Amino acid sequence: MTWDVLRYDTVDSTNNVCKALAAQGLDSTAVIARAQTAGKGRLGRSFQSPEGGLYLSALWQDCPAGQLLTVTPLAAVAVCRAVESLCDTDCGIKWCNDVVLHGKKLCGILTEGGASLESGLLEQVVIGIGINIRHTKTAFPPELCRRVTSIEEAVPDCHVKRAQLLSAVLCELEQLLPDLSQRRFLREYRSRSCLTGRTVEIEMTDGNTKKASVVGIADDCGLIIRNLNGDVETLYAGD
Repeated sequence: MTWDVLRYDTVDSTNNVCKALAAQGLDSTAVIARAQTAGKGRLGRSFQSPEGGLYLSALWQDCPAGQLLTVTPLAAVAVCRAVESLCDTDCGIKWCNDVVLHGKKLCGILTEGGASLESGLLEQVVIGIGINIRHTKTAFPPELCRRVTSIEEAVPDCHVKRAQLLSAVLCELEQLLPDLSQRRFLREYRSRSCLTGRTVEIEMTDGNTKKASVVGIADDCGLIIRNLNGDVETLYAGD
C-alpha cells in the first residue's frame, strides 16, 4: 500500500475532502492541511484546528466488512508509534480515539465510513487524524488549555517537522491496516490504555453519566466496565 498525498493550506475538513475524492473513485489517498475551518470530532463536536498541527485524512477502500469499529483504535496505535519514533517519549491511548501525552490530549481521531447507495455495504473508510505539534496554550480556548498539549509543549527538545510526522504516520498505517481483520494491533492498544484499572465517570450518548471501573478492552475494541453494582458490560459509545 502506498499513499498519494494532496496538500492544502486551509480546508473546511480534511475528512470532507477525502469523502469527495472517494466519490470520484480515488483510493489510498491522504489529504493534509495546515488548518481546518470546520474540523470534526466525535459525536458531532467541533475539532479545534488552528495552524501548528498536522491535520490528516487517509482514504482507504479495502476495509473488511464489520471492521469499521476497529479502525480508530488501530489508527491510535499508528499515531503512538509515529510520535515515539521521532521523540523520546511514551504515548498512551484514552478510549477510544484520543492519543495522550503526559496525561493530556495530543491527538484526536475520527473515522467515517461510506456505504454504497445500491448495496448498502461499506465501500470506503476515511481516517481523520489531528495531531498538535506547535500549538501554544494561546492557540486554544481557555477551557481546552487544561486538557490538551502538543509535541513541542510536552517534549521541548523534540522539534518535529510536519512532513516527518506525516511520513511516519502513513508508514505505520501502511503496516497495520492490511492486518486489520487479524487485530494484531490489539495487544499494543490494550497495553497503551490509560483507563484500564481506573474508576471513571462516563458520559453516555443520552446525556446521562455514571461511574464505573474500567476492566479492559474487548476483542472488538469496546470498553469493558464494571458498574458500581458489580455488573460487567461493554461500551461502544460515550466519553
